[in-house]
Amino acid sequence: MIKAYNIHKSYGTLHVLKGVNLHIQKGEIVSIVGASGAGKTTLLQILGTLDKPNLSDDSSLVINNEDVLKINDKNLSRFRNRHLGFIFQFHQLLPEFTALENVCIPGFIANRNKTEVEAEAKKLLDYLGLSHRIDHKPGELSGGEQQRVAVARALINKPAVIFADEPSGNLDTHSAENLHQLFFKLRDEFGQTFVIVTHNEDLADMADRKLTMVDGNIV
Repeated sequence: MIKAYNIHKSYGTLHVLKGVNLHIQKGEIVSIVGASGAGKTTLLQILGTLDKPNLSDDSSLVINNEDVLKINDKNLSRFRNRHLGFIFQFHQLLPEFTALENVCIPGFIANRNKTEVEAEAKKLLDYLGLSHRIDHKPGELSGGEQQRVAVARALINKPAVIFADEPSGNLDTHSAENLHQLFFKLRDEFGQTFVIVTHNEDLADMADRKLTMVDGNIV
């Protein structure tokens, strides 16, 4: 599913990632932990194609059998939309749109049929226990409900992998536990792959594998 080899990333003179190697299987839930500044979020952004590593002839990043370091920006955006899903600490929902509309947006960007996308979004929201909230805007939803809408949005294009950056960091304990259980339910029922950066030790320990980053590399 994901094979990363010799990934380096520098910002000026700051060498953040120092030759990361990583292999993640389909249907695997992998957590990435480490102290602040260890490079976790930088790695997640590169794996998710939101940022690019240093150019190097011997570096590679293959996701779903595609070497994403060799794709031009236009095709990379299309690949990201169709194959990758994202869940952030702050849900990043658009406040002027309803839950249903927020979930549909990636599907519309992919030029999928409007009726088909809306039907799929309603199924996802129903699956996540939000069928009674589809016409509510984010400001009318609880934190846990907003994050479940973000999960539905991440799933709408049936991505190969979902990247989550501190997904429960802004939730109360009960909502966080529910979200964590949801990830495993999605993996068990749909074979979903997750890569999760987290400071939550409970979530990290639940994962199939826990990777620890220290000073720009996985140890």
